[in-house]
Amino acid sequence: MTDSEKTEYQVLARKYRPETFADLVGQDAMVRTLKNAFEADRIAQAFVMTGIRGTGKTTTARIIAKGMNCIGPDGLGGPTTEPCGTCEHCAAIMEGRHVDVLEMDAASNTGVANIREIIDSVHYRAASARYKVYIIDEVHMLSTGAFNALLKTLEEPPAHVKFIFATTEIRKVPVTVLSRCQRFDLRRIEPEVMIALMSRIAKAEGAQITDDALALITRAAEGSARDATSLLDQAISHGAGETTADQVRAMLGLADRGRVLDLFDMVLRGDAAAALSELSGQYAEGADPMAVLRDLAEITHWVSVVKITPEAAEDPTVSPDERARGLAMAEKLPMRVLTRLWQMLLKALDEVATAPNAMMAAEMAIIRLTHVADLPAPEDLLRRLSGTTPPPTGPTGASGGTAAASAPAARSAAPAGTVSTAPRASGGSGAGPATALAADADAALARFPTFEHVVELIRANKDGKLLVDVETDLRLVTYQPGRIEFQPTDRAPRDLAQRLGQRLQNWTGNRWAVTVVSEGGAKTIDEVRNAARYAMEEQIRQHPLMQAVLAQFPKAEIGTVRTPEAIAAAARQEALPEVEDEWDPFEDS
Repeated sequence: MTDSEKTEYQVLARKYRPETFADLVGQDAMVRTLKNAFEADRIAQAFVMTGIRGTGKTTTARIIAKGMNCIGPDGLGGPTTEPCGTCEHCAAIMEGRHVDVLEMDAASNTGVANIREIIDSVHYRAASARYKVYIIDEVHMLSTGAFNALLKTLEEPPAHVKFIFATTEIRKVPVTVLSRCQRFDLRRIEPEVMIALMSRIAKAEGAQITDDALALITRAAEGSARDATSLLDQAISHGAGETTADQVRAMLGLADRGRVLDLFDMVLRGDAAAALSELSGQYAEGADPMAVLRDLAEITHWVSVVKITPEAAEDPTVSPDERARGLAMAEKLPMRVLTRLWQMLLKALDEVATAPNAMMAAEMAIIRLTHVADLPAPEDLLRRLSGTTPPPTGPTGASGGTAAASAPAARSAAPAGTVSTAPRASGGSGAGPATALAADADAALARFPTFEHVVELIRANKDGKLLVDVETDLRLVTYQPGRIEFQPTDRAPRDLAQRLGQRLQNWTGNRWAVTVVSEGGAKTIDEVRNAARYAMEEQIRQHPLMQAVLAQFPKAEIGTVRTPEAIAAAARQEALPEVEDEWDPFEDS
């Protein structure tokens, strides 16, 4: 081996790749199952490993292949869950050069032809190992034809053949394939386990890195060991000595967590100027506006969860100061404020992602958040309104007659489709808010004494579809202002009653009771308006010639009815006018 080969750098994700089941972290359930299967000699013909990126799917496949083919340092060992790592098979498999362990990337070998090569080769025994193992990574990328071609071999492979699949999209793998495999779901690695792993690697590399920096790396990795190891590798190089949380935060483009909590406080206080100043300061120091808003959303979610389950605050990636502040916020903030903040932050994140200037969009989002911070809750607003005395309708000391006269005048001035809020006085004593509201509701509904007034209201608001449905499909049974009972026609829309009640409530400001019954309805407006035409159409349908036509064409409909009088009138209108003293060129002069 040359000096250059000895000193060649290897990234930490490969250097500290697990080589035995004991080295796998965070996958205790899978390790226990595989160990028991090996000890009982119940090794399945096919395995499928699924999980997010960097949790050890391909690594586990190689460890299984090593365990099945390990012969031990003395060359006499059998299948084991603790491969020696020193025999020729273990070394070749971990280096990816064993002739009997074939690794295939399904993303670049998706077709039936690639699977046919596997099918043709499974009949030949392993060249040197105990088992011939096929490891197919990203197996969900195989085509439907390739999956179907593999089914028979996968169900009944030769005794010396084992299949191991790895995928991040288990739902894309056909159930016919999954039913032929033992499935193992690799979990996200817990923060405590991840921090211990990173600390152990950093110590082995002789690197100094603070606990806060490791917590930031763990949070950014989102449960992926490979992501965490790659970030640790980058952080060690970035620190060039002891790596601190500030250096990792700058490397990742994150805002200071404490300053984000300060910004969170400013937003909830409604201090727009201070919040914009803090956002500008973080932006000037290199924080991405999208990352700041994402951190605000993460804090909102964390505080909401802590409010429901205080044990969630015991997160190892959270510093003691952050934990104390989070607990205080969870105790002080009502859930409705947190949920409103969460919804607005989600909308703000979409806006920042699509805006031409991310900082401008983030500033506008902060302004909106601060302005809704002090809005009263709906129940508080109702409580304030219910406790408010109606304003006087006349001068102080005015008689009841004066007040009573002013209220109808105000109502009569109200436009159609709106509700007058003019209060009504009673005698000389002031009525309560509920009485005044009920009186105003009765007065507003009194403007629609007949159903024709309702139809005119629909026409005035230009709701064409509802107007057509009401005129053609509503058979009125009873009507009172605020209450409609009707029988629908056979072709009436199912939501006619719901739409009519909703529209009338929106236009009048009062609730309307719209009820559907099965009988007792009068003729529709359209039937009354076109009674003569419908009678003529019915007479035409009874004609033997028309009955013969309808018998041959059951779905035919009568389009236009033209009477002899109408035809004659149309002919007279279209005829050329008579010209008196028309000149004839052949007439003798």
